[in-house]
Amino acid sequence: MYSQTVLTALLAWPVVAAAAVLLVPERWAKHVALAASLAEFAISVPLWWTFQPAAGMQFVLDLPWIPAWGIRYTVGVDGISLFMVLLTTFLVPLSVLGSYAYITTRERGFYALMLVLTSGMIGVFVSLDLFLFYVMWEVMLIPMYFIIGVWGGERRLYAAIKFFIYTFFGSLLMLVAILVLVALVGQRTGYYSFSYAYLTAHLGGLGPAAFWLFGAFFLAFAIKVPMFPFHTWLPDAHVEAPTAGSVILAGVLLKMGTYGFLRFALPLFPAVALHPAIQAAIVALSLIGIVYGGLVAMVQPDFKKLIAYSSVAHLGFVMLGIWALTLQSVQGALLVMINHGISTGALFFLAGMLYERRHSRLIDAFGGIAKVVPLLAAALTIVSLSAIGLPATNGFVGEFLVLLGAFPTYPRAAIVAAAGVIVAAMYLLPALQRVIYNPLDKHENEKLSDLSPREIAVLVPLLACIVWIGVYPAPILRRMEPAAQHLIQSVRLDAATFTATR
Repeated sequence: MYSQTVLTALLAWPVVAAAAVLLVPERWAKHVALAASLAEFAISVPLWWTFQPAAGMQFVLDLPWIPAWGIRYTVGVDGISLFMVLLTTFLVPLSVLGSYAYITTRERGFYALMLVLTSGMIGVFVSLDLFLFYVMWEVMLIPMYFIIGVWGGERRLYAAIKFFIYTFFGSLLMLVAILVLVALVGQRTGYYSFSYAYLTAHLGGLGPAAFWLFGAFFLAFAIKVPMFPFHTWLPDAHVEAPTAGSVILAGVLLKMGTYGFLRFALPLFPAVALHPAIQAAIVALSLIGIVYGGLVAMVQPDFKKLIAYSSVAHLGFVMLGIWALTLQSVQGALLVMINHGISTGALFFLAGMLYERRHSRLIDAFGGIAKVVPLLAAALTIVSLSAIGLPATNGFVGEFLVLLGAFPTYPRAAIVAAAGVIVAAMYLLPALQRVIYNPLDKHENEKLSDLSPREIAVLVPLLACIVWIGVYPAPILRRMEPAAQHLIQSVRLDAATFTATR
């Protein structure tokens, strides 16, 4: 029974809990939201040991929804989406707990939106019907818009509107592409369906339309990643969002773009995705993102903006790994997605904790605080080292696998990407030194308080994951390997078949 209902429970429970949060007194809202998000995590945890390392979808539930339009409620996970679901349910309760001191107004609204956002994010990762996927993609957009626009910084409205326009524009193009894809397949087969399995089974015969359809999906996902040059909404959204918004934005929302490429763009349009010109363009944009993101991060005076630009660089590694399309590179890309959520999420938590103490995000506002806040300094050091890919941390494993898997396919690109790792050290280590290890030369920093028990509770799970994945990633790799292998084989086979029949 668990296997059939667990994904629906993960979708429905946050919405029910959000209604409960709106009904309780204001002072209880955060506690109810924390309890609800912990319950959500508890529901998802058995997925880890009940999931079988095998190709194909598991925990599938397929029910009629709007039969007249060929729309069904179909959900399921494989070794690709499993970890995105677990990452979401892991980060949300930490984000709620991390907001206890930051969010002091309209608390019921904030925590209710966080829970609705949870449903939207999980819905994106488990949807196996393109209409359901699109609905969840849009459901996720609205709560994040209000989280940034209501509880963000001074320029919150500008950041929220920019985020909304960019994402909504891309998603509208994707909706048009979905409708055209369903119509084209339906005209040829006589059956109209939004089913992911049905559409991938009837790929051939799209002709030149496939390039345009892929382009629409590409734009929607590239904006969300965000790939260069579609990244300009990200720094504003990250800087102005409250801490929880930044954590969820970096930890989960950006992964929807890379997940979209893996789940939809590659399997639905394999011949286009593997066209030499398309491959060259996407690999080039990925490398530009890696190098450009790092170089721009080097000159940022704002700590949160530095972390935001580092995301552009990290997600460039993911895109390179996906398009190299080897087992090591795809597994590496998935690991970078997971690790970026953990390490960059932790960096945003720490940036928020520094802001709560000094009400400044400027790197120059700090200096030498390791003497005053040793626990916070130690946590920031460990997380920063994981973000630059130090061996024995989670960041190293994913980037190493991407480079290892990409080298046989794109040796020059792998070398350039390896240089991007050096650039990461060049922007993060100096910032780390300036924030916590330089002389303590500002009186305002002499009486800062160290981590509270609540803040330690937020950081310890993230630090534990950084060490665990860095030292022993085998359980994760074992669960994702069959799905990654199946994706690679099916995409290459479908692309070869289409090319041969032209």
